[in-house]
Amino acid sequence: MSNQQLPGAGNALTFGIISVVAALLLGPIGVIFSYFGLSNSKKAELAYEADPDEYETGLDNVRTGEILSYLGLGLSVLMLFLGFTYFEYLISLF
Repeated sequence: MSNQQLPGAGNALTFGIISVVAALLLGPIGVIFSYFGLSNSKKAELAYEADPDEYETGLDNVRTGEILSYLGLGLSVLMLFLGFTYFEYLISLF
């Protein structure tokens, strides 16, 4: 058994955090980071499934990054919807 960190686990977590922050601050831009976070978490899960004895740490980071990426994706869609609704309201005032 080796004590290797799961490749892509840190990236998945980082992109998941960035996707939530970007969704709240920049709206739909968070979708891009969500995509990167989900793709990194998928690659890391596939590496873990291929040889689970090789990697001792990192699976928790992968799962947390995946959850945060889905949360960032949902927030981005919500912010996009709220933005459209806001601009429709402004247009209807005139």
